[in-house]
Amino acid sequence: MQTVGGETLSEDTQPETADTDGDESMENGPPRRRLVLTVACYLIAAAVISLDQVTKALALANLDPADPVRILGGLVYLDLTWNSGAAFSMFTDYTWALAIVAAAVVGFLIFLARKIVYPVWAIALGMVLGGAAGNLIDRLFQEPGFGQGHVIDFISVFEPDAQAFPIFNFADSSLVCGVILIVLLELTGRGFSPEARRAHREEKEK
Repeated sequence: MQTVGGETLSEDTQPETADTDGDESMENGPPRRRLVLTVACYLIAAAVISLDQVTKALALANLDPADPVRILGGLVYLDLTWNSGAAFSMFTDYTWALAIVAAAVVGFLIFLARKIVYPVWAIALGMVLGGAAGNLIDRLFQEPGFGQGHVIDFISVFEPDAQAFPIFNFADSSLVCGVILIVLLELTGRGFSPEARRAHREEKEK
């Protein structure tokens, strides 16, 4: 794929060629390429946040916490609940601390997005940023109050009431998928920076 002006955004489809011949030229830019990838990351995050908040609003408007809705033959239950803790309902007594941590993570990801040089990392960081920000919005603005808000969860797989797996939401799904993608990128030598990719190649060549 090309942007206006002919700049390619497809080096991740040919990692060996791109990493071997293009790392030096990508170290500090070009600025327009970085701007495009940063904007792409932010747009992905915005899409995740929008879908997350819309689905949560629909869940609040249409679901009864006492009456889960069975769909897809029981593969999924729409089961409205509120989570004051982190993933898997951990640290339920530290909602305010989790809000601070989440805000710090979101701020760091917003800053890190400005340094993206590979398109696949725009996707990965956008998913993680959107997921973290989606749940942060709940912590800031949901009941019982600012910084103490409970995250809205409503997806329970296989069984209702988290009998088989913790109840989650769209933001959680995006966050987990983004983290998995980041781990896979690191394990396969497609690191965040040209330096990381060169180091991986040099290690393999030893």
